[in-house]
Amino acid sequence: MLTENKHTIFIELGADYWYARWRLSSKSALSDLLSANLDTLIFNNNNTMQQRKFANTNILLPAIGLGCMGMSHAYGEPDDVESIATLEKAIEIGITFWDTADMYGNGRNEELIAKVLKPNREKIFIATKFGFRQSDSGTFSFVFDGSEKNMRSAVEKSLTRLNIDVIDLYYAHRIDPNIPVEEMVGAMAKLVQEGKVRFLGLSEASANSLRRACAVHHISALQSEYSLLTRDVEKEIIPACKELGVSFIPFSPLARGLVTNTLDYSKIKENDFRKTLPRYQMEYAENNTKLAEGLAKIALAKSCTPSQLALAWVLAQGGHIIPIPGTKRRKYLLENAGAVDIVLTVKDLTEIDTLLAKYPNTGDRYNENSYKLVDKS
Repeated sequence: MLTENKHTIFIELGADYWYARWRLSSKSALSDLLSANLDTLIFNNNNTMQQRKFANTNILLPAIGLGCMGMSHAYGEPDDVESIATLEKAIEIGITFWDTADMYGNGRNEELIAKVLKPNREKIFIATKFGFRQSDSGTFSFVFDGSEKNMRSAVEKSLTRLNIDVIDLYYAHRIDPNIPVEEMVGAMAKLVQEGKVRFLGLSEASANSLRRACAVHHISALQSEYSLLTRDVEKEIIPACKELGVSFIPFSPLARGLVTNTLDYSKIKENDFRKTLPRYQMEYAENNTKLAEGLAKIALAKSCTPSQLALAWVLAQGGHIIPIPGTKRRKYLLENAGAVDIVLTVKDLTEIDTLLAKYPNTGDRYNENSYKLVDKS
């Protein structure tokens, strides 16, 4: 099925939803496109994913990566069959920067990824993390241990579960308040020297901790939540990353689905991580629903989806930024990939800021316990 909306054509093929965008100069150009070889036009997407430089290296990564957490953890029931198909599709379209962690599904996420990673090892830049272990107090309650002893145990388990010899990017999942960051990063640097890890990263670290860490060993990536609704990293962290040659990796760039204009608050299930977060409680539903609807109107004017608009906004904030939207479904993977073709003007950015100012009561991104694990040093 083909549907045409201004200069955007949506093509549905079986279970897959392919998004392709062409700038058409005339009706005859549209006619030529519809009579062309669609296989060539569609599958050329494999070679058109934009790339961005990784940290201070010459490595080029896709401008949009893939967050794999939701395939095994936090967002309802897993679907391994569709998740595997999504990973395979990601390789096809050039989204080869994948993000996981040892805590996702208590290791099951790494094991799932390994099924596609192992036979395609040379194509994938794999990132994983260490440090969290589940506490005894609840399903979504964790403690952080950044000790060298725990790190060494964790890295060996991750290598085994991923079925690889070396991890491309290894993050400390948080900053341990009980261990100097210099000590933690010094221990991580030994993994690079031993050939178990290629590059080091930090997650939810402050600009101060990043600078202290880089004085011990270069940190190639810093990961934190960043989206239209979560912008506190703009003041210090994103500028520090740019200054120090560190790639900034936003997770949850779609605000865990809120800015997609598809989230129904009443249908968030009890086993969904979002149930524990203030932003997704009913007291914020009216504000956030109106905000999402407003973003959808802006997206319609840009001939794109709300998700693509939100990702295009993140991409526009700096060339050292590589967002990793999470999904376990091919149709959303392909939709997200289309964001690299969306160009936002100054007028577009101003309109978005005006809308955000109109609906400021979005709620906190974390609850009190989760905020305790965010580095503020």
